[in-house]
Amino acid sequence: MRFLRRNADETAETTTEDAPAEVNPADPSRTPGKGRPTPKRREAEGKRRGPVPPPPRTQREALKRSRGNKVSKEERRAAAVERRQRMMAGEDKYLLPRDRGPVKAYIRDVVDSRRNLMGLFMPLAILVFVALLVPMPAIQQYATLLTTFMLLAMIVEGFVLGRMVNRRVRLKFPNDTTRGLSIGWYSFIRASQLRRLRVPKPRVSPGDKV
Repeated sequence: MRFLRRNADETAETTTEDAPAEVNPADPSRTPGKGRPTPKRREAEGKRRGPVPPPPRTQREALKRSRGNKVSKEERRAAAVERRQRMMAGEDKYLLPRDRGPVKAYIRDVVDSRRNLMGLFMPLAILVFVALLVPMPAIQQYATLLTTFMLLAMIVEGFVLGRMVNRRVRLKFPNDTTRGLSIGWYSFIRASQLRRLRVPKPRVSPGDKV
C-alpha cells in the first residue's frame, strides 16, 4: 500500500530529527532520548518560509509599514468626491434609500418642473429671525403677520401639490404600492428646499413637461 508522498526536504528533516538514538549495548532494553524536544509544526514551517523581517527601528517606519496596504487619504478623498458627484447626478446606486427608484425620480421631476411658493420657506425663516432682532415693535408685528400668511399659503400649496403628485404617480405607475401619504410628504419636502440645494440636482427646468 502506497502512502502520500512528502517533500524531499521535509522527509530528510523528519528522518534526521526523529531518528532514534543508538542503543546502549550495556542495556539493550533502554533507548536514550534525542537530547532535545521535537520542534512543533509551526516552528518548522517558519524555518522553511524564511526569516522574520526585523522590527521597525523608528515610529515613522512602523506607521509606514502598517499603512502599506491601506488606501491613502488622497484616494479616499477622490472616491468621496466621485460618490458625491454621482449622487448629485441622480445615479440610483449612489442615492439614499429614500430617493431610490423610478417613482421617486418621477416625483422629483414633477416637483422640479413647477415654481413652488414653498421654496421660500428658508428665506422666510431668515427674514423672521432678522425681524426679531430689530428693536421696533411695528416691524416685528408686520413680520409676524407676513409669516403667518405665508405659512398658511405654503400648507395649502403643499396639500394641493401632494394630491396632484399622487394622481400623476397612480396614472404612470399603476402597480406601485407606495402609500399616498409617503408620496405627498416626499413632494412637500422636495418643494420646500431651495432649488440649488436639492439633492440630487433637478433634471428639469421650471415649465418643462414631465
